[in-house]
Amino acid sequence: MTNRPQSLDTLAQAAKQAPGRGLPPVHLWNPAHCGEIDIVIKRDGRWLHEGAQINREALVRLFSTVLRKDPDGYWLVTPVEKMRITVEDAPFVAVRVDRDGDALRFTTNVGDEVEAGPDNPIRVEISPAGEPRPYVHVRRGLEALIARPVFYELAEMAEARRTPEGEVLGVASNGAWFPVAPPEAHAA
Repeated sequence: MTNRPQSLDTLAQAAKQAPGRGLPPVHLWNPAHCGEIDIVIKRDGRWLHEGAQINREALVRLFSTVLRKDPDGYWLVTPVEKMRITVEDAPFVAVRVDRDGDALRFTTNVGDEVEAGPDNPIRVEISPAGEPRPYVHVRRGLEALIARPVFYELAEMAEARRTPEGEVLGVASNGAWFPVAPPEAHAA
């Protein structure tokens, strides 16, 4: 008997058999069987299998709950197998942000909700072309790329703070402050 999945359905069946409610403890699973499956998570958050988009939202959500990032890449992990996948940027996309008291709550394209704060920081990389690439930590090393409209909302919420490098625009959430623009960038 082999543990190698023959299709998305067999991998989904293995993921469904994960014990417990909520997110399964994929960080604790170290199955003997490892392999690869032709799944790609595109920059825009679409999941593809063998080049075709996975349109079943429930299946994408299920797979997102067994996704793990290890030092050697991204994996779908069940108690019996570990399958490498390709992630072009971040595995999730933050498609909404709401201010809830002193917290910023993000919603991802797969339905996760996460509050930014010390355990879930916001970070912004600047591309060589000068374009911002903002991210929020979701869980266990997995991040969501903050969608452009959501980043614009953050920019509207931003306040300037004086730092040793100059004045910086940033947002506060759960007692932490996160820069969203490089020093003095907003003055131009």
